[in-house]
Amino acid sequence: MGATFDCLWLSWNETLASHDSRRYAWNVLRATVMARAPTATAGPSSAAPPSTPSSCKTSPTPAAYANEFTETLEVFTAISRLPDRQLEVIVLHRLCGCPHGAASGLLGTSLAAIRSDERLATRFLGSVIPPPSTEGTTP
Repeated sequence: MGATFDCLWLSWNETLASHDSRRYAWNVLRATVMARAPTATAGPSSAAPPSTPSSCKTSPTPAAYANEFTETLEVFTAISRLPDRQLEVIVLHRLCGCPHGAASGLLGTSLAAIRSDERLATRFLGSVIPPPSTEGTTP
């Protein structure tokens, strides 16, 4: 976060002269984060797996945890393939729980654009993420 503030401070005149300073600041934050994020083609990262202690409670066996971990990686891989604006909307709204209005204000774009980007992203994710397996769960 400090690097983002440094970039904004160094480009303060450009920030204020931009059409939408919120969007300009968001783009600086996004560029800073993406510069430090591992790429999908770089292979596995040394970062902790994308799970929480609560997800560990729902997967008591190693096989169930491995299955949940694989599904989580599929979701994050699919999300990473989204265009920038759609990725931002999905992360802010679906993963972080940011309401549409707040996401609109943060990204400096219209509420209609936020909803449209979410619909497009949801459609794409539905087409590339396989439905959960129901094999072996018949009563």
